[in-house]
Amino acid sequence: MRLPIAIALSMAALLAADKPEKGFTALFNGKDLTGWEKAKENEGTFSIKDGTIVANGPRCHLYYTGPFQNHNFKNFELKVDVMTQPVSNGGIYFHTEYQEKSWPNKGFEVQVNNSYEKDFRKTASLYMVQDNKEKVAEDGKWFTEHIIVQGDRVQIFVDGKKVTDWTQPAGYTGPNKDNPGRVLSSGTFALQGHDPGSTVAYKNIRVKPLK
Repeated sequence: MRLPIAIALSMAALLAADKPEKGFTALFNGKDLTGWEKAKENEGTFSIKDGTIVANGPRCHLYYTGPFQNHNFKNFELKVDVMTQPVSNGGIYFHTEYQEKSWPNKGFEVQVNNSYEKDFRKTASLYMVQDNKEKVAEDGKWFTEHIIVQGDRVQIFVDGKKVTDWTQPAGYTGPNKDNPGRVLSSGTFALQGHDPGSTVAYKNIRVKPLK
């Protein structure tokens, strides 16, 4: 039986960490969107429910624009607790920048997809760069996506298990001519609201800058 999203969030929130680990800084206060800015399309897609950021609705992206590190990160560890409802698609962007409309042109997307059948790229894919086809997390349960970017290397873990490990080759200009901005640089983070049929909750968003 599929639980209503509000009930599922309340129950699952009990299992999620409330405070960032030592060395990490929280980017989301659990109360409102202070430090975050919605794209100028379908802004109702994002809401706050039970201490989580919930994405449900037509395409929209939510960008971190707060003061920590002047919202500009190059080398870092990012941890985000995520919960999907069945047949949901979402994503976490890094090295991106605020954009009013459409899919972000700059940076990389780390996929959130446990059972969305229209896209074979599953959770922890580095989208269109190193794609994961295996299911690594369950709908209706909190899991943690842990992204480490250091130099030319990107590692993605789900609940402590490494899923993706990619090193950007010398001279890399993106996965194809249509994505020239998908190269390692620096920038902020963004959460994705993918479509009206997808419901994804994000919480405990915390980051640790690396040298």
